[in-house]
Amino acid sequence: MPDGFSAGDTAFVLICAALVMVMTPGLAFFYGGMVRAKSTLNMLAMSFLSLGIVSVLWVLYGYSLSFGPDSGAGLIGNLDYLGMRGIGLNDLSGTIPVTAFSAFQLMFAIITPALISGAVADRAKFTAWGLFIALWVTVVYFPVAHWVFFFDGGNGGWLGDRNGVIDFAGGTAVHINAGVAGLALCLVLGKRVGFRKDPMRPHSLPLVMLGSGLLWFGWFGFNAGSALAANGVAAMALVNTQVATGAALVGWLIYEKLRHGAFTTLGAASGAVAGLVAITPACGSVSPLGAVAIGLIAGAVCAAAISLKYRFGFDDSLDVVGVHAVGGAIGSLLVGLFATGTVGQTAKGLFYGGGLEQLGKQAMGVAVVAVYSFVLSWLLAKGIDRTVGFRVAEEVEVAGIDQAEHAESAYDFSAVGAGLARTAVAPAAAVVAAPTASATTAGEPAAAAGSAATGTAKSTATSTAKNTEKTEVDA
Repeated sequence: MPDGFSAGDTAFVLICAALVMVMTPGLAFFYGGMVRAKSTLNMLAMSFLSLGIVSVLWVLYGYSLSFGPDSGAGLIGNLDYLGMRGIGLNDLSGTIPVTAFSAFQLMFAIITPALISGAVADRAKFTAWGLFIALWVTVVYFPVAHWVFFFDGGNGGWLGDRNGVIDFAGGTAVHINAGVAGLALCLVLGKRVGFRKDPMRPHSLPLVMLGSGLLWFGWFGFNAGSALAANGVAAMALVNTQVATGAALVGWLIYEKLRHGAFTTLGAASGAVAGLVAITPACGSVSPLGAVAIGLIAGAVCAAAISLKYRFGFDDSLDVVGVHAVGGAIGSLLVGLFATGTVGQTAKGLFYGGGLEQLGKQAMGVAVVAVYSFVLSWLLAKGIDRTVGFRVAEEVEVAGIDQAEHAESAYDFSAVGAGLARTAVAPAAAVVAAPTASATTAGEPAAAAGSAATGTAKSTATSTAKNTEKTEVDA
């Protein structure tokens, strides 16, 4: 291997890439538990589709557009690396092979469009969603990744390298980008049938908790891995990730208890994700105390922000806007307050004597990415809707998108119903015999007693069947 190569750094980054990959299935479980049972598989599949499409596009041209030599003004990479050509086994990015760096960044590109899917749960055509992923990463994610993540001694991306916007692991490029795109999509597709009228509760909170746990676990690779070396900055990023997430979980639960009177598991899971989102841009530039502050603020503010959809009338199904757009903006802006200048960046925030300069840069980064992502995402969604149609038919949405789009269902309710019916009928049969013997002993007509018992059995079975039918309809 060439001079400068570090086996330790390479192993670290490869492991982190695998951790970030696990975040996408974790997101699928998180979102899959939050929807109604009839949409579970579709929600899972929307995330997994991103794994397939983005992986292929990344090799074809995504890496080149994101991290190829700048084409001018820091806006987009050139096409030197089309098909990953010209990248040898011994080519390095810092102390690691370019291929390792590329694999790590690929995982970011995969999860970003997957995050958007929660905004349009229950109502998007699967083919249209796949088309949107392909177009969106091409015209939105790849350019923004170049702006934020590509560094080349002042000649790289125009936000991060040329203008000093601090985004250690993707608060703007991933979370604001995805959250604002989610807002654009839910405006184009419109509200779900029954929005604000029918109950749309999560069908499986255990799945939600499992998904949030996997996200939390994978996020250590997401943030610490962004140091691209096994060093002190990576260690600080990991510590900051943990404490900010814990603080956000507590902040969300406190808000929830004060506002709604209960500590919910859904709130705990959502608070953890809000903290992970908010610390992402800041984890390499703040102290652990700063991370705690960022987490507490993000937890409480995001808990309040998810109600914005009711105030403004947009149906963000799984609160992508309230958690990712708002959380990403909070974390990015608070860098301008809490950056110490002694962790992974030299820039200092307002609270550490840096004045308002860094805060202004952070605000510019937030605004630019939000506007660009919203406009392009809205245009793409509108174009798809006008051509191939983006939303499923109303009857498909009501009946359940899983059967229509995938010819499958996550749960076999018929088997559950049959089991309940058998359980109900067996005791009823015993009741038939018992009153008959008792009535005969007492001198009452056996036929009448048997008839009454039989009626009870029929009533019980009928009630069970109705309840089973109701369960299937509600699901």
